[in-house]
Amino acid sequence: MRIDVISLFPEMLESAMSYGVTGRAIKQAILSLSIVNPRDFVSDVHQTVDGRPYGGGPGMVMQAPPLMQALGRIKAEHGRGYRVYLSPQGQRLDHRLVKKLSKKPHVVLLCGRYEGIDQRVIDDEIDLECSLGDFVLSGGEIAAMAVIDSIARLIPGTLGHDESAQYDSFATGLLDHPHFTRPETVTGKSVPTVLLGGNHQAIATYRHQQALGMTWLKRPDLFAKKALSEADLCLLNDFLKQYRN
Repeated sequence: MRIDVISLFPEMLESAMSYGVTGRAIKQAILSLSIVNPRDFVSDVHQTVDGRPYGGGPGMVMQAPPLMQALGRIKAEHGRGYRVYLSPQGQRLDHRLVKKLSKKPHVVLLCGRYEGIDQRVIDDEIDLECSLGDFVLSGGEIAAMAVIDSIARLIPGTLGHDESAQYDSFATGLLDHPHFTRPETVTGKSVPTVLLGGNHQAIATYRHQQALGMTWLKRPDLFAKKALSEADLCLLNDFLKQYRN
């Protein structure tokens, strides 16, 4: 998979993308990541890429020509790609959207700055506006890092075990189950006995029950999107009885 990022601050992305899951995917040539700076397409001494908004108002707006030229270079060298503008006005990023993006062979992420970018770029060049949530960041770079990392996890071969991503929170419509590791006892609390017995079916049932329970307690809104079987309801009821006790 290929991801191109258009950003005024490539150093932010270069350092962050050198580590962890994303860095490993790049080193293994599973993921190709490139960054284009819109300032490379302006010739004035100040490398101006922004201007005052028409109609007045605070702040500055990123100009269309440098952004369009950056998109044009990517298209000429690697193809058009699926273009995503990272904006607080966009569709909220969730697992379903990440999964959709991970299946694209080529994604282009456009990072805004200041008060945003000229609307004509959005209207003519962008396929999707994407937001991390109902808050505002100083720029799209942090959002781009989140998108890239979440996509990289779903590309086969990136994780040590491909099935790891299948059990991440939200992958099944539920939060993840609790995890435990050595030592067996910490501050007087022991690992649940079922996890020590080697009965894989019992362990799977326990973990599914915990996922149901944790989702009910922390994110009950997710149940509105998921159909529960009778077996799920029984497991959830047992969990809630134990929780209340």
